[in-house]
Amino acid sequence: MIEVEKLTKKYGDLVAVKDLSFKVGKGKIWGLLGPNAAGKTTTMRILTGYLPATAGKASVSGFDVFEKPNEAKKIIGYLPEVVPLYPEMTVAEYLHFVAAIKQVPAAERRPALERTIETAGLKDVRNRLIQNISRGYRQRVGIAQALIHNPDVLVLDEPTIGLDPAQIIEIRGLIKSLKGDHTIILSTHILPEVTQTCDGVAIINEGRLMASGSLEELTASFRKNVGVILKLRRGHEEALAVLRELPGVETAVRHNGELAVEWNPDKDLREVIAQLVVEKGWGLLEMRTESLDIEDLYRQIVVGGIEQ
Repeated sequence: MIEVEKLTKKYGDLVAVKDLSFKVGKGKIWGLLGPNAAGKTTTMRILTGYLPATAGKASVSGFDVFEKPNEAKKIIGYLPEVVPLYPEMTVAEYLHFVAAIKQVPAAERRPALERTIETAGLKDVRNRLIQNISRGYRQRVGIAQALIHNPDVLVLDEPTIGLDPAQIIEIRGLIKSLKGDHTIILSTHILPEVTQTCDGVAIINEGRLMASGSLEELTASFRKNVGVILKLRRGHEEALAVLRELPGVETAVRHNGELAVEWNPDKDLREVIAQLVVEKGWGLLEMRTESLDIEDLYRQIVVGGIEQ
């Protein structure tokens, strides 16, 4: 649905995006994750036709955004970081105005308006001036203007920036409700945004792609060892000493009252460890798989400078 191949954007001597390549499948929500000034907004502006690229290719639903920009724009809904709202208009007036600009046929504008207001959760404020609604509702209006022409693809630049925690949860819920009917790519520098909203992620830093794929694929590819977390009632020091001597165990450490045991991925020591804990009478309270979360992954890739 969205394909980016060796995309490069230069501003004079400054290279904002360099040889960026990734794909987003139909109906998926994909995050463009990276620190500030990583090149996320530049990439989105290129995808939506607001900026030309210096080199490379980008296509949306089969339409090359450089060779067939008008066709591509018709199937894209764009939420920029700064939403272009007219505060003196009511919500309904503004969305009707946007529908006309986006060339929704006159006979279809009223149904499109009603559908979008319902989808974006704007029924309670439809007749209020935009200047008199909350920041959260304004963001919903911004998403609604991107939806009004029922595009195949939504491009959302930092969709929850500046919102309070309750509003963030609401907007994330709205975005997830659009999955399937629309292919969505959103940029963010907020790690929970990815885990709570997205199916996969393209991580970029200094304009370069550092990693891309589903969260499961990425954590699997960057994890050297596998392991478990143990919570015991007693015998922590004895358990550490015994587990460290267990054939195949790479590391065994104690942290915050729990034991973390890791071993090489070509073995599975879970059953052996469980039996050992029971036999030794250490009082097994909990045993869970140790996982590499998005914070660990991000730190390894971006802070550590690892590139796939």
